[in-house]
Amino acid sequence: MADGFEPESRKLLGRLRDTMASEAAGQERLDHITHIIADSMGTEVCSIYLFRDEDTLELCATEGLKAEAVHETRMRIGEGLVGRVARTGTIVNTADAPSAKGFRYMPETGEEIYSSFLGIPIQRLGDKLGVLVVQSKQAREFSADEVYGLEVVAMVLAEMTELGKFVGEGEAMAARHQQQVEIHCTTAQEGVADGHVWLHEPRVVVTNPIAEDPHRELKRLKEAVDTLRVSVDEMLNSAATGGDTEHLQVLEAYRMFANSKGWMRRMEEDIGRGLSAEAAVEKEQSAARARMSQVTDPYLRERLHDLDDLSNRLLRILTGQGKETGAEMPHDPILIARNIGPAELLDYGNKLRGIVLEEGSVGSHAAIVARALAIPLVIHASQITTEALNGDHILIDGDTGTVHLRPDETVVGAFRDKMAMQAKAQERYASIRDLPATSKDGQTVSLHMNAGLLADLPSLLGSGAEGVGLFRTELQFLVQSKMPQRAELSAQYQRVLNAAQGRRVVFRTLDIGSDKVLPYMKTIDEPNPALGWRAIRVGLDKPGVLRMQLQALIRAANGGPLTVMFPFIAQLSEFTAARAEVDKAMERERRLGHPLPSKLEVGAMLETPSLAFASKKFFKDVHFLSVGGNDLKQFFFAADRENELVRRRYDTLNVSFLSFLEGIVERCADTDTALSFCGEDAGRPIEALCLAAIGFRSLSMRPASIGPVKSLIRRTDLSAVRKVIWDARHRGEQSARAAVMDYLRTQS
Repeated sequence: MADGFEPESRKLLGRLRDTMASEAAGQERLDHITHIIADSMGTEVCSIYLFRDEDTLELCATEGLKAEAVHETRMRIGEGLVGRVARTGTIVNTADAPSAKGFRYMPETGEEIYSSFLGIPIQRLGDKLGVLVVQSKQAREFSADEVYGLEVVAMVLAEMTELGKFVGEGEAMAARHQQQVEIHCTTAQEGVADGHVWLHEPRVVVTNPIAEDPHRELKRLKEAVDTLRVSVDEMLNSAATGGDTEHLQVLEAYRMFANSKGWMRRMEEDIGRGLSAEAAVEKEQSAARARMSQVTDPYLRERLHDLDDLSNRLLRILTGQGKETGAEMPHDPILIARNIGPAELLDYGNKLRGIVLEEGSVGSHAAIVARALAIPLVIHASQITTEALNGDHILIDGDTGTVHLRPDETVVGAFRDKMAMQAKAQERYASIRDLPATSKDGQTVSLHMNAGLLADLPSLLGSGAEGVGLFRTELQFLVQSKMPQRAELSAQYQRVLNAAQGRRVVFRTLDIGSDKVLPYMKTIDEPNPALGWRAIRVGLDKPGVLRMQLQALIRAANGGPLTVMFPFIAQLSEFTAARAEVDKAMERERRLGHPLPSKLEVGAMLETPSLAFASKKFFKDVHFLSVGGNDLKQFFFAADRENELVRRRYDTLNVSFLSFLEGIVERCADTDTALSFCGEDAGRPIEALCLAAIGFRSLSMRPASIGPVKSLIRRTDLSAVRKVIWDARHRGEQSARAAVMDYLRTQS
């Protein structure tokens, strides 16, 4: 059979094309397909299993097994040989199925008389749809040609499933993209949003998976690949002249794949077996995505990601389906993307209600911009880009990290009730906006906001914040393709100070490295970037940018007060060297005749445990300290905040962490050093209350958190909360959270 399989394969796909074009119902069409596959392959059995939910497969059609087993036989993913194919996304080919690892006997199917088994995953772009199986009585392994041919058929079945050709009764044959889907994600920016899907990159739809003329398809593929290669070369030349090193490396990988003989040969073979040029590209893309899900090495994953992106470009050339599809953006768009850069996100301005990403990280550029724009953002939303369609109704709960796609009325009602309750709470917070955050026992806490964009500043007045406790200056660097000029930065900083209307703004100098890499800066491959060459370490080793930024800040102050803070200081010598750069910049500006700040404050972020134990001289030299809670907590507990397995494992209200923070409060009190706490925990009411109770008198958070934090502080006795924490510690409890929550319940 192998010798004549190529024409047989094309003949089989021709019969499938006729089935696709028929007016038959979904079940009848599926039944007919199993018959023609078994007939073409010369096997007694062909069966198609489709997913009825993410964990369960259902036998939906068969030629050769007992008819009464259809829609009755079900198995969990990983169960039996079929479940094994579904779980791993890989082929199982065995001459002796009953002896194969994981075999499960299903008496209702009558399959015990069949020895050989070939199972092929039905998948599309990483989305697992089901399993195609052929079986025969003869004990033999299927040949490489037969396996390859059936893979091509599985590809067509995936496209037919996507196009709704198998719609029938039951969950497994329900129409795709119409069912309600709930996805559990990771929260990167809290908040809730109700809106409709807007795809950042519209999906390419392959409507013609089967080709009539292989020679024409090969010609179309070659012309499209030639066009792709030219465009990649042009992008490479442009990137080379622009000095964009990281972009250059990506494009070099693109060129390597675009010129890959193996990639081209596989697509040509797919066309030779009957696929259209588009389907051949998508088949190889699906295989790359399947491999990507199994690969743990970050370099290999990135290369497979490059191939995936290149395949999308090739598909757009072949189909003519560009990013501009003519679809109109809904009035309440929620952006769906695999990932997105900061500049692309800022292009949407303030139109977006929320963002859902398939990839991303809590510290990514997109997350930073989303926080700056106060847009709910969730990441790690598995398969959202293949599941969602433009215009689908979607709900984001950034508080719980949940996405509801095409929700039913019950879910919508509950969600809107939650939004209404939050709106009422915001009204209550607005009534105390101009009142101080003074506790019942008379202790006042200053509440400040974090910012990173000029667009954040209107929130300064509306939120009731007393100032900007942290202005992230790196966003101006991250959203550009080249280093910004000093005059450009100075004008931007001056606009920020003007918008603050005299309120204090703490400018944090450039905090890059770790998960924040400038697109025009050479990437350093580090085994652990969070502990590597980042923030002030980069600034002191490459002082040119730091000096330019300090000069821009001094000029922006224009004779008014200026507050500067250095990130990631780990020891006294780093602060001393950074402070010396400030003094040099001040002297240079004085010589040039520029006005100097009327008041200059120079502080540091305490993000490493080492700095808490610095000499008394450091605490006296620094004008103020801001505890960077996000980094400090991950280093204190040795728990990577990007790692979902451990990042939620350790509680901020762990008594050992609170004791450590109390030590910092006491050291600052001893040297009369101003102290604040900045980070996600400062904006969580219970955590903020406990931080205030142990002595923090200044907290900096996202604007939307100021109302809830102020409200709780104003109705609570901080001395009593401090005693609750102290008692929990002395009872040997690991965390003070339960004790504090119990106390608050008695006060409500």
